[in-house]
Amino acid sequence: MLLPADIVALADRVIAENKAAGRTIALAESCTGGLVAAALTEIAGSSAVVDRGFVTYSNEAKQELLGVSRDIIETFGAVSIACAWAMAQGALRRSNADVAVAISGIAGPDGGTEQKPVGTVVFARAIRGQSEEEALAEERLLDGSSREAVRHQAALVALELLLP
Repeated sequence: MLLPADIVALADRVIAENKAAGRTIALAESCTGGLVAAALTEIAGSSAVVDRGFVTYSNEAKQELLGVSRDIIETFGAVSIACAWAMAQGALRRSNADVAVAISGIAGPDGGTEQKPVGTVVFARAIRGQSEEEALAEERLLDGSSREAVRHQAALVALELLLP
């Protein structure tokens, strides 16, 4: 097993429950760098559920691959509820998935500010057929003691958001 047991166990639940619900998934990952997609594809049978993943680490990638507007990034920043919301909407639009989750944050050890310290991570979930206003978007302050800790916690939160 390549990944921590708690991440793999939750990924297994996400695959099983989404398979049972007939739902497919897309991911838009920034600070997790594909960790959530890796966790999901660690599970046998994941091809029935995982449609695609976008690793959009740079602002340019968020704009080019997901259609996040430059205005959102310039006004609110890449680590903002607005950006995560736009990333999730873009992943849904540019995939065949039923649900998309986006993650963007500051994993550290550098890059934090007083307003957005290391450990600040934003998440969004968009579900096909829901209005854009119904999409979930939230900011969380995770344990910023290490880059690994932030990425680990962020992956767990994203996986939880993918449960039907």
